[in-house]
Amino acid sequence: MSNSSIKKKSIITLGDWLGTPLGNYVKTWEQTRLDALTADIFGFNALQVGLPEIKGLRNNRMQHRWLSCIDVPYEEAGCDVWEYKPALVHDLLDFPFESKSLDLVILPHALEFSPEPHQTLREAARVLIPEGQLIICGFNPLSLWGLRQKVGRMTGAHFLPRHGEFISLRRMKDWLKLLNLEANRGYCGCYLPPCSSQKAQKRYAFMDKAGDRWWPSFGGAYILQAVKRVRGMTLVGPAWEKQKPNVVNVPVAGKHQHKKNGQG
Repeated sequence: MSNSSIKKKSIITLGDWLGTPLGNYVKTWEQTRLDALTADIFGFNALQVGLPEIKGLRNNRMQHRWLSCIDVPYEEAGCDVWEYKPALVHDLLDFPFESKSLDLVILPHALEFSPEPHQTLREAARVLIPEGQLIICGFNPLSLWGLRQKVGRMTGAHFLPRHGEFISLRRMKDWLKLLNLEANRGYCGCYLPPCSSQKAQKRYAFMDKAGDRWWPSFGGAYILQAVKRVRGMTLVGPAWEKQKPNVVNVPVAGKHQHKKNGQG
């Protein structure tokens, strides 16, 4: 099995992990934040890339809301799909949308399990319109969870999917800046230690409030929101197009397909 195939499989494994008590704790925190963030983002076209266990667009009111799959339809993977059924199947390196065609893109842990996270981020930037919004969910390597993940790799007792590469907030912001994406809002959460039982979670529940006050940058998970800036451009009125974006009509988008179609 290739390295790329292993990491794609890890996305599905992460979906299974979100069904555990600790995974549900993370999912609840991320869902609450995403509901609040996306409610006031307006436009016509929005995309969530993978992980349908997190309903990132359920509170958004855009006309077209897409949920894309990573190579394998989630029905075949045994995952439940939310009300906006996946209309697209593609890999993480090639988004089958025209450049500057989407108002919002959500990447729930997609970068951590991408074989080439820089390329995945470039694709997200490519398909966004000027002033379009990008929301990234990730696990924080500078946390107890990040430490537990490193220990698990050495001992073989893995805490999270073993092939996920945690990306720090500082590095993520540097990557965004190179693509003219300006980070304008960020949240850290999930301060509980990496314990698996609900009893242990209740015992350490006080750490969530303490973490928000005393060590806000060391939560187990984070959400980062960024805006695509275009230098020398002044927007006059809404920059949205009232039409559904053109999608490459193929079952699985091949690598760098947008370049072949003249969309790069």
